[in-house]
Amino acid sequence: MTTPEIGIAIVAPGGYAPDEAALERGIARLQAQGATIHNYYDPAHTFQRFGGTEAGRLAQLNAAAADPDVQVVIALRGSYGISRILPEIDFQAMADSGKLFVGYSDFTAFHMGLMAKTGRISFAGPMVCDDFIRDEPVEFTQQQLWDCLAGPTHTVTGVAEGNPQVDLQGKLWGGNLAMLVHLLGTPYFPEIEGGILFLEDVNEHPYRVERMLLQLLHAGVIGRQQAVLLGDFSAYKLSPLDNGYDFDAMLAYVRQRLPVPVLTGLEFGHIRRRVTLPFGGHARLQSDQAGFQLTVADYPTLRG
Repeated sequence: MTTPEIGIAIVAPGGYAPDEAALERGIARLQAQGATIHNYYDPAHTFQRFGGTEAGRLAQLNAAAADPDVQVVIALRGSYGISRILPEIDFQAMADSGKLFVGYSDFTAFHMGLMAKTGRISFAGPMVCDDFIRDEPVEFTQQQLWDCLAGPTHTVTGVAEGNPQVDLQGKLWGGNLAMLVHLLGTPYFPEIEGGILFLEDVNEHPYRVERMLLQLLHAGVIGRQQAVLLGDFSAYKLSPLDNGYDFDAMLAYVRQRLPVPVLTGLEFGHIRRRVTLPFGGHARLQSDQAGFQLTVADYPTLRG
């Protein structure tokens, strides 16, 4: 696999790289594939659990956006941190830069703010740590990114039992469920009508997932969408006190409670094999007993 001949900026608006040697290995791997790397993250400037102070992390974003040799900006990792700098991010400058911003998890807050403030599309996709630094990187995950950025359309498929039959279109948006709920009622939550909302999370018990979905419902968000598409929800622990309540029980309940179709089987979340999704692209979602197909168009690409 080779990457396009592009300039890639690495920024750390959230967490830092816990393994500096692995980071260098990831950078070397990208360079060997043909990319020119502009690394704005400096491990020496790590602050607490973050990839730098607030001012330092903001400076990384600004420098990457201003670099004329950069086409794609990829987050170092998620963890936590963008929430601290949301009010200081010049989202209009980010949009005007024309860069393609990529990340997921905590980076969902950037996607949300960019869309809310400017309407600019970004990409829910892999991050440097740990998608590009593994001893054995998952080629599917990396190839998904380059195929998506190449455009002009991007199609992902999924297989899951019990999905409803649908054929609908709308703006694709979403990401980490906890981050979406965290931004409710703020200027960084985009008002999207008739969208296709994709969601994922990790380390969240099914009742917490249900509670957050109900919060989105009660806030009027879900009722304004065409459908909800669930990705991976894993790494939680059940206990005897759950008394038969598990993810499947929660799913059955929300499918009865939510006023829109709820589909599962999206390969997106805190998993090794992961699709890339244009946040804000125009999507068509088709589903039947065999599975679903999601085709996204009308988003910025490396071709312009």
